[in-house]
Amino acid sequence: MMPAQREPLISARGLSVRHGGVTILSDVDFHIHPSEIVTVVGPNGSGKSTLIRALVGLDPAAQGQIMRRDGLRLGYVPQRLSIDPSLPMTVHRFLSLPRRQAAGDIAGVLARVGVEGLEDRPMARLSGGQLQRVLLARALLARPEILVLDEPTQGLDQPGEAAFYRLIEEVRSQTGAAVLMVSHDLHVVMATSDRVICLNGHVCCEGTPQVVSAAPEYRALFGAGTGGALALYRHVHDHAHDGAPGHPHPHDHGHEHGHHDHAYHERADHA
Repeated sequence: MMPAQREPLISARGLSVRHGGVTILSDVDFHIHPSEIVTVVGPNGSGKSTLIRALVGLDPAAQGQIMRRDGLRLGYVPQRLSIDPSLPMTVHRFLSLPRRQAAGDIAGVLARVGVEGLEDRPMARLSGGQLQRVLLARALLARPEILVLDEPTQGLDQPGEAAFYRLIEEVRSQTGAAVLMVSHDLHVVMATSDRVICLNGHVCCEGTPQVVSAAPEYRALFGAGTGGALALYRHVHDHAHDGAPGHPHPHDHGHEHGHHDHAYHERADHA
């Protein structure tokens, strides 16, 4: 491996972030290397989105340092995007903001994310699954070296969530882009995650999914709600290309969903 490839794409040292005088993150160290998949989990209010926003330059650091590789191409998929139903913006127009994109490039990236032919569809008429894929398509137009996704599957039903995870794995495989993702579920991450970071205002623990699932810090946060389980989406075979908005029960994640996908669990040893 070339030395340049060993340089982190983004790193942070001693990062603290405050909002209105309240410390949200304290003394966080972070790094992500080319082609890595890193998933951030944590309870509500733990600072997951704040960490993402700080790393991409949207929230200022109160203390510490954030380093990004020179010329880094970054694709960012926000947690949510509110579309005014009265705004007549098509998918093609949305993907051409802030700079015009060639029709062929737009068609190609929509096909890559599995929603080909939606160029003329109004943004306000997209389903939840379609919207998330269009947001991903917009990020991919930048040909990113790193994809940063803030709770990208929130609001999707289980097959839609599994399909989106599979899509991210395919994008990483095809493009070599690193993936930094915040998971909205307390205990479900992609099995292909190289590292999981458990956050609660600071880094509680980090490591492979198997290491984190067995960590006392992880089990102290999530053990009561999940039985100490860290569920991993693995070998997804999804045949539904449009995940409609839904509200899955948190304990249903990781189980088989009909004939569409299969998830396997990595469980911590119960004492």
